[in-house]
Amino acid sequence: MDNSSGVGVLDKAAAVLGALEAGPATLAQLVAATQLARPTAHRLAVALEHHRLVTRDMQGRFILGPRLNELATAAGEDRLLAAANPVLAALRDHTGESAQLYRRQGDQRICVAAAERPVGLRDSIPVGATLTMQAGSAAQVLLAWEEPDRLHRGLQGAKFTATVLSGVRRRGWAQSVSEREVGVASVSAPVRGPSGRIVAAVSISGPVERLTRQPGRLHAGSVVAAANRLTEVLRRASEESRG
Repeated sequence: MDNSSGVGVLDKAAAVLGALEAGPATLAQLVAATQLARPTAHRLAVALEHHRLVTRDMQGRFILGPRLNELATAAGEDRLLAAANPVLAALRDHTGESAQLYRRQGDQRICVAAAERPVGLRDSIPVGATLTMQAGSAAQVLLAWEEPDRLHRGLQGAKFTATVLSGVRRRGWAQSVSEREVGVASVSAPVRGPSGRIVAAVSISGPVERLTRQPGRLHAGSVVAAANRLTEVLRRASEESRG
């Protein structure tokens, strides 16, 4: 095998992943592309499937799995966080409300960056804070584009419905009023990785008295623009990494 690392099983697993980079493949097509013995190719593909590095499409063909997107997202996280602070500060200054960046972690969401409103009544979410995935506009955004089975599980016990999430997907942003906490309103929009997958949510939050009961009417455009700027940062970072 070309570019051998000296660790045979890793070289063979890399060959399987490399073959799938070209698109879905049956076992026979994997064998032809990798020149591996059929039992070896099958064993490696199934092992990679166990670790979610490989999955299967509706026709049962092997395809690259979701774990690769997650790893790529993690690799780009430093770039995302470095870009987030000035973007959130600009969003705070434009809207007059506290701004946050959330990432999903299992059944919770984590505030990974924030720009607080300096004075007056505010909704303060410190960096590192863990919040529920069952309430709030950021939770809606982080769940709305999930695969059907994960979306269905995420709706169990949630304060929003499938109909609400359908509206989020249609509009491209979410709003909530007294959903996570009484008296607090928020607006959120998705940040997408290079593959199009939702990797984070940009939010603003504050008292209903200022944001009103239709906070999206006031601030959806600004929040979406901020999220799009971070999406563009990740797209450029991906292009640079590919040379």
